[in-house]
Amino acid sequence: MGFQVSDQRFPYVLSIEGLTKDYPGVRAVDDVSFSIERSTVHCLVGENGAGKSTLVKMLTGALEPTSGRMQILGADYAPASPSEARERGIATLFQELHVVNELTVQENLTLGMERSRFGFLVKSDLDERVVATLAAIEPSIDPAADVSSLSVAQKQIVEIARAASSGANVIIMDEPTAALSEREVDRLFDVIRRLRETDVTVIYISHKLDEIFKLGDAVTVLRDGKHIATKKLADVDGRSELIEMMIGRAVFHDYAPRANVSDETVLTAEGLSNDLLKDVSFHIGKGEIVGFYGLVGAGKTEIARALFGADPVSGTITFKGRVVDHSPKSAIASGIALVPEERRTQGLFTSLTIARNIPIMNMGKLSDRGVVRSADERATAIDYVGRLRVATESVDKYVEKLSGGNQQKVVFAKCLFADADLLLLDEPTRGVDVGAKTEIYDIIRTLADEGNSVAIFSSELEEVLGLCDRIFLLFDGSLEDEVANGPDVDIPHILNVVTGGAQGAVP
Repeated sequence: MGFQVSDQRFPYVLSIEGLTKDYPGVRAVDDVSFSIERSTVHCLVGENGAGKSTLVKMLTGALEPTSGRMQILGADYAPASPSEARERGIATLFQELHVVNELTVQENLTLGMERSRFGFLVKSDLDERVVATLAAIEPSIDPAADVSSLSVAQKQIVEIARAASSGANVIIMDEPTAALSEREVDRLFDVIRRLRETDVTVIYISHKLDEIFKLGDAVTVLRDGKHIATKKLADVDGRSELIEMMIGRAVFHDYAPRANVSDETVLTAEGLSNDLLKDVSFHIGKGEIVGFYGLVGAGKTEIARALFGADPVSGTITFKGRVVDHSPKSAIASGIALVPEERRTQGLFTSLTIARNIPIMNMGKLSDRGVVRSADERATAIDYVGRLRVATESVDKYVEKLSGGNQQKVVFAKCLFADADLLLLDEPTRGVDVGAKTEIYDIIRTLADEGNSVAIFSSELEEVLGLCDRIFLLFDGSLEDEVANGPDVDIPHILNVVTGGAQGAVP
């Protein structure tokens, strides 16, 4: 199992030197250098936006570095594609499972590696090798079983076995425990330890710091695209030192207390629960800006979609004194609107014009007996384009031709025209430039000052600290704590809670 190397002169399976990745106006990874020892679990941590995903994409050939050098066991390594990376012994397990439920375990293990002759599959030693690999990792899984009958954890183990049997000597695992129970996590950790014993190196990416200390041999911390430190975990002084390295600076915090927040409660959520959410309860005041902050898998988007009725959820949602049915139609009729995280696929009709997009959630306002008043439709679009400063020469421009920031403003306009009293903003500034981000922040503050309530679901700490009156801290589907914003807000406490620490002082 694993790519066995007889030459022991190279203690490092992977070395990175001066690795840099530039995008127009942004340096995502900035002169990163560190090495990973063979047969270890090497953890990679950092806040959202620290550069972890970009670094992994360069390691796996999905992105070409702007500059820098990589080596595998002392040999230069510059993969042009993920398939070339796999050929050199680097495999990746993503959060989303890549198994085919309709096939058996054994068929999944050999998928993409089958032997054929004259167009027909033929049996080879590969079949025996993958079965032996699976048996060594997790003997309880039957190779003849349908993958659809397996648990999520077992499906992950099938992916691990496929990577190991393909010759991978480095397996990158990105948030592998996001959908697992505590018992399944322990089982996965046992599998990872067995991999380490067979000369396989694991690069383990997680926001759950307790997992880092429980499983890892070494840790690399990234911040703002830069390499901060690589240390043996035995030499790290607990969560507090890791959090300090992850923050390492004063987080920009321009929040100004708002005097016009009403004491009136506009929304109450009680006991929201589904496959991820665990008995989540909170309230939102009239004219208040609240933030829901957490890392990957914390439940931000799930809460937003539950409030909007887009996903099934148990529990009760009361808005303006009335219980809201769990459906988008009921939410919109009640005055709740959602700006979704994926604006192009979920928030806009990109093949329609600006004028056709803006009124779409409230067409009755512009219709007589089902016939749209075109002049009013156009006038409405012109009004909102002016109010939100959408950069366009005409409301007849197709939305797909707009920049990301201007597309987001059109989504805002849709929600405002729907007469929403509560706006749910899921990652409202993701993928927009700095100028558009500032304008969107101004729009949010103005809406709240006018008496609208706003809930922001964000993975950017500076965003929620700069905008929100109260911040709900999420971890693993639970609402763990609530903090009032202000000049003395405890940022290390926030990071401690959202990475799985106790609500008290950072240990």
